[in-house]
Amino acid sequence: MELRQLRYFIALAEELHFGKAAAKEHIVQSALSQQVQRLERELGVLLLERTTHSVQLTLVGSAFLVEARAVLAQVDRAMMTAQLGTCAAPGLRVGLVDASHESMPRILSELEARYPFLEVHETEVGVPEQLKLLIDGRLDVGIGRASLAPPEVASELVRLDTLGVVVPEVHRFAALPAVPVAALAEEPLLMAEKYRAPDFCEFVNEVCRSVGFVPTLYRGTVDSIRAAVSRVVRSRCVLCTPASCVRPVPGVVWRPLVEPVSRYPWSVLWRAGDRSEPVRALVNCARSVSRELGWLNPTIQVAT
Repeated sequence: MELRQLRYFIALAEELHFGKAAAKEHIVQSALSQQVQRLERELGVLLLERTTHSVQLTLVGSAFLVEARAVLAQVDRAMMTAQLGTCAAPGLRVGLVDASHESMPRILSELEARYPFLEVHETEVGVPEQLKLLIDGRLDVGIGRASLAPPEVASELVRLDTLGVVVPEVHRFAALPAVPVAALAEEPLLMAEKYRAPDFCEFVNEVCRSVGFVPTLYRGTVDSIRAAVSRVVRSRCVLCTPASCVRPVPGVVWRPLVEPVSRYPWSVLWRAGDRSEPVRALVNCARSVSRELGWLNPTIQVAT
């Protein structure tokens, strides 16, 4: 049994699609299929049930998947430990969009629990600047919407984050369990500086245009979620933000947007071709946290 066979099996078990799994592992589909079949022959069991239109795990395959993930996690830890023989402490430079956004801090908590010797250096910086720093080699990993990423930056989707609106407790939206997107046409929207978050600003505009209007922008900007929430409390404006960026603050409430429901895509970003152990460790932790918390299969929480 080879480690690459375990990786290919895990990719296929997660994607349940040969083409997507092969693309994820950067190999041709036939090679991935051959290696998984070889793994099954060596184990003497059937891990996957294949039909013309679908791939499903067998009961044995589901049990084996848990152990395969554990084996690769242990290998990653062993390789990281080995790096200590060549440097005092490996470091990882990580970009965060905003300190209020919970996804990367959760991933880093998992990373630091698994690799307590790893030095993590965090920088709060917008996605456009993250991309520049990644390309220049001044940042190792970032997080954001991958739609603007150039070919020099690799990415992996880890979270689909329900979009909602932050309003004062006295606002008419506060009494609703969820807010139709069309209702935003009557409200001034507070937006971040476009140079700092063009990807998110464009996403909100796309959502509004999908129901036939261009949002009216509040005459003023902010440079952080914390400042934006403070502005909402003081002013007659509303703030669109994903669920993961909301923290309980007196005087405001968050309500999900519906008709349509929209989910902002967060991806882990890293320099294409960077296969260093710290970067691989963070990406693996991101996958693990995403899977454990169901980030790619979110449910809408509405007020009652």
